[in-house]
Amino acid sequence: MNILYFHQHFSTPKGSAGIRSYEMAKKAIQSGHQVTMVCGSYSGGKTGLLNDFIKGKRVGTVDGINIIEFDLSYSNNDGLVKRSFTFLQFAFKSMGLALTKDYDVLFATTTPLTAGIPGIIARWLRRKPFVFEVRDLWPELPKQMGVIKNPVILSLMSLLEWVSYRSANRCIGLSPGIVDGIAARGVLKDKIEIIPNGCDLNIFASKVDAWRPEGVSETDLMAIFTGTHGVANGLDAALDAAKELQSRGRNDIKLVLVGQGKLKEGLQSRASAEGLSNVIFHPPVNKAKLAGLMSSADIGLQLLANVPAFYFGTSPNKFFDYISAGLPVLNNYPGWLAGMIKEHKCGYSVEPDNSIAFADALEHAMANRTSLLPMGINARSLALQQFDRNLLSDKWVKWVTEVVK
Repeated sequence: MNILYFHQHFSTPKGSAGIRSYEMAKKAIQSGHQVTMVCGSYSGGKTGLLNDFIKGKRVGTVDGINIIEFDLSYSNNDGLVKRSFTFLQFAFKSMGLALTKDYDVLFATTTPLTAGIPGIIARWLRRKPFVFEVRDLWPELPKQMGVIKNPVILSLMSLLEWVSYRSANRCIGLSPGIVDGIAARGVLKDKIEIIPNGCDLNIFASKVDAWRPEGVSETDLMAIFTGTHGVANGLDAALDAAKELQSRGRNDIKLVLVGQGKLKEGLQSRASAEGLSNVIFHPPVNKAKLAGLMSSADIGLQLLANVPAFYFGTSPNKFFDYISAGLPVLNNYPGWLAGMIKEHKCGYSVEPDNSIAFADALEHAMANRTSLLPMGINARSLALQQFDRNLLSDKWVKWVTEVVK
């Protein structure tokens, strides 16, 4: 079977972005199918193609995946207008492939929401099976975050969401809240499957060379955040906790923020102005390098802005990377991940916007470092039992390919 797979922000493990689509495509190929991946050029990702762009695209094969990469650069630092224009350009170019390529099933994954457009075209103009994967609920998330306020734009996004869901033969949601959100738009539950982000145990549970950034000693408690420094991530909460810890004289607890994003410069300026020497900023690294950092860390920080839509409506890559590495997790918002952390005793869950509770948790971890070991064991056990990427990708292949029947 030939799967035409659309993911604008696709990356191989050589990049610093999530590799869900890479792993799903690889599993489909191992199962005897062909995959053509259609993507743009994401600043945090690496497709593996090195040849020049010709007439706005380049093609090649990487690890068995046929890749079509459009010369459409995208960065989390881009403004809303530029990002929106890039999304529309990618959707327009994707429509051409959906109308002309030879394939058995079209698969599209968000973000952005415009990823559903080629699927809509394929379903209604070519009668091709379409499977739509939803990673975030739009426009609910940007609406609650206040990022998009124009009622006309929100209405158009809501319409696109409804048409995408209702056009798909099958949907995938990455969290319980996303599944409920799809169903609330009138999609039958038997057409929706939950397949959360998975744990890349072959990367993070393997023996690696451990390392710590400059400024972090071997005796320090190192808490790491690995992800985008954007509005959604609410990283001022980390700086608030760092400020509280510094006021207590706890310079032996370091918060390491690894990644990039439009708010990183502002966060660095704030940390500098407030003299937060216990906060270390580090550029993004590839998966192999990240595994080495995690093997040296004491705790992983799962942080998001205090937005109710996040509580059950996200499936963050970093959480699954942390538990793959056997790291206890400190989570700062309620929801399904907080529930798992408590149930499986694999970390700390503190209420949102509470820098004192955040700092208390890190101080407790420092004072009880021996208790972090069983937490880490529980985290790794959770990764193995429920979120092994191999098991989830098998489920994905079955759900996507059986739609043809």
